[in-house]
Amino acid sequence: MRQEHDPVAGAPLPSLSELLARYVAEQTNRLQAGGLGVEAGGEVELHDAAAAQAQVADPRLAWEEATTALQLGPKGQLPKPKTVPDWGGLVAAQEPALDLAFCAGNFPQMVRNLTLLLQDEAKGVGAASARPFQSAALGRWAEEAMTQPFPQPLLAIGLLRLARDFEQAGKLLKAHAATVPAEWQAAWRNEEAALAWQQGRREQAAALWAKGDDVPTLFNRGMAALFQGKAAEALTPLRQAVARLPENSSWHHLGQLYLTLAEMRR
Repeated sequence: MRQEHDPVAGAPLPSLSELLARYVAEQTNRLQAGGLGVEAGGEVELHDAAAAQAQVADPRLAWEEATTALQLGPKGQLPKPKTVPDWGGLVAAQEPALDLAFCAGNFPQMVRNLTLLLQDEAKGVGAASARPFQSAALGRWAEEAMTQPFPQPLLAIGLLRLARDFEQAGKLLKAHAATVPAEWQAAWRNEEAALAWQQGRREQAAALWAKGDDVPTLFNRGMAALFQGKAAEALTPLRQAVARLPENSSWHHLGQLYLTLAEMRR
């Protein structure tokens, strides 16, 4: 059940250390729920955050968060993770992220270098520093998914972006833009912006996220403002997004982290 809060004023935020502990604890709990067993040993210690985060990129759990943005939209059938070629390898190949967009394919466990995240001038990790994930089978699957009902085309584009096949993701976005149903236009625009953001075209991405009031767009509008050095502008959209996300969602916890950072930096 979602707990709504005042999206503008909000309740006083917990301390940053408390939010970090919650974030790591949430990932550890989800790891244990998946049967991947980390022994529980009392409260989460912040100095163990990096170790805890490094263990949670399990494909089954990552899939839940990687499809959350699409599940918040109109109803649609999504494939099972086992039907997507090389999903486990794609998850394992992800390098630590800071400025993570809420979109198809991305999962909050990618934000696992919490020390770097807390640096005052952290601007995010550029896509140029990461190597593409090579998978011909994933490329073929994506082409087939583009012929399936929505939201599968959005998932296909998101996974290609996650694999850093930016050229193919961009081609599919352009080629299929005219066929997007009206109810999926906002999600399509979010994927266009996410691709631009990951490629380093930040102003273009921010302009796309300036439109709309769906949860992923609000989250990303705030995230983009935060990592563009506009912390004050990040507050309202992040508050609105966090208030509308279930408290057991890792995206909720990541949004709270970003919100607290914005409060600190404004």
